[in-house]
Amino acid sequence: MKPKIVAVGGTVTPASATELALRYALRPAEEAGADVRVFGGEYLCTLPHYRGAGHSPADGSELVEAVRQADGVLIAAPGYHGTVSGLVKNALDYLEDLAADERPYLDGRAVGLIACASGDQAAMGTVQTLRSIVHALRGWPTPMAATLRTYHGMFSPEGECLDDRVRSQLRLVGEQVVHGARSFASKVRDEE
Repeated sequence: MKPKIVAVGGTVTPASATELALRYALRPAEEAGADVRVFGGEYLCTLPHYRGAGHSPADGSELVEAVRQADGVLIAAPGYHGTVSGLVKNALDYLEDLAADERPYLDGRAVGLIACASGDQAAMGTVQTLRSIVHALRGWPTPMAATLRTYHGMFSPEGECLDDRVRSQLRLVGEQVVHGARSFASKVRDEE
């Protein structure tokens, strides 16, 4: 069974630690042959404020449709002032377009969480906020969430994680998303 995994996250800075962590956490999904879609910082920066003055119904439709079809989701956010950045929160607000679906919001999807910050307190606050958001959206957060205290040199320019502890956390989150996604996908296919 080939699960569908969607990754959402990043910052306004290209090749940010947040986006590199997100892409690294996707490796177990890629190794398992999953269909993987990434909506990184560059994409998130194009989204107008959800239902704001510049918003149209077509905005974010690619993200919404990918999540609609997903069995698992990975979300990575930087810890800005101890919580989720506005950029990532705005992208998650677009999931309101899934409210009337048979599987509303993130229902029936394994959701892995990654928070990156300069300090431990900000990373923990961010992952707690992400868990609350995922619960509100009826998603199933994985037991492991990665809280990364970022520093220069954590990732190589090619995106290789150079920190054993961080590498271990990110792989475990990615593996748990794949495991949960397979479980949910098989349940959905059994019901069809």
